[in-house]
Amino acid sequence: MFIAQAYKAKNEFWRYLIGSLVVATAAFIGQLPLVFVMLFELVQSGSDMGALNESNMFEILEPNLFLFLILISFVIGFIGLKLILKPLHGQNLREIATSRSKLDWKRIWFAFIFWGVISSGLTLVDYFFLAPEDYVWNFEPQRFFILLVIAVVLIPIQTSLEEYVFRGYLMQGFGILAKNRFFPLVMTSVIFGLLHIANPEIDKLGYSLLVYYIGTGLFLGIITLMDEGIELAVGFHAANNLFTALLVTSDWTAFQTHSILKDIAEPELSFMDMILPVFIIFPVIIFIFSRVYHWRNWKEKLIGPVHEPATEDYKIIGES
Repeated sequence: MFIAQAYKAKNEFWRYLIGSLVVATAAFIGQLPLVFVMLFELVQSGSDMGALNESNMFEILEPNLFLFLILISFVIGFIGLKLILKPLHGQNLREIATSRSKLDWKRIWFAFIFWGVISSGLTLVDYFFLAPEDYVWNFEPQRFFILLVIAVVLIPIQTSLEEYVFRGYLMQGFGILAKNRFFPLVMTSVIFGLLHIANPEIDKLGYSLLVYYIGTGLFLGIITLMDEGIELAVGFHAANNLFTALLVTSDWTAFQTHSILKDIAEPELSFMDMILPVFIIFPVIIFIFSRVYHWRNWKEKLIGPVHEPATEDYKIIGES
């Protein structure tokens, strides 16, 4: 019912193309403060503006300021999504997010705490027991507190926008277009993965890392389709980015922060680094979620057809 409820909206596919363009444009406008501040810093320092690139922009701005400015673009993008939904589709944010009558915050918090504890635990095990030589203590109380405020307020907006757009808005758009669930699952995952191609991690580790990003998109798409809403994906994604930003940083990642730890190991991408999360950890999490929320009808929900619901089914969506 999650995809099919888009039948209640104005769902011609050109509307989703325009909506996506509006969100992308809003996010681009949201990046202008970052551009202006960086240009100002370059002029003040007398540096060559032509030398600005992905790797040295972190050296130009203080990390907390850079993080704040880069995350502002997601706030503007979220505003753009909210403003365009009603006039373009006749929908609100809840209708592209879940088949339930309202957003299920218990699901969001469950996934957030679940993955926050596990991901932090894995990092701490690596730091204390497996490879302590790969880390240095990076904790500076004042800078970390500023980071904490920025991260807690803005990172959930960043990750939620991505989930609303990919696992919500575009999942419904591609689903109505193809009239099945498999096509939107694959398409949203591939687009989600390819949009990370400009991340500095790709430059350091190579394009093979896209397997992880696309695999993450598939994982988030699967739990969205099986659970009939994006709540679990929202919680997981927020925990993943928030705890990473606060706990560990490095000189070659997208988020270079005043975190507690700094990874100083030489960046490398091993076969196990690819296999472990995508083919072992994610399937285990899917299994755990399926037991907690009693998922059934896997084939139908993941690759089955999308039909327009009968009138009485709309009432079920609103009352469930």
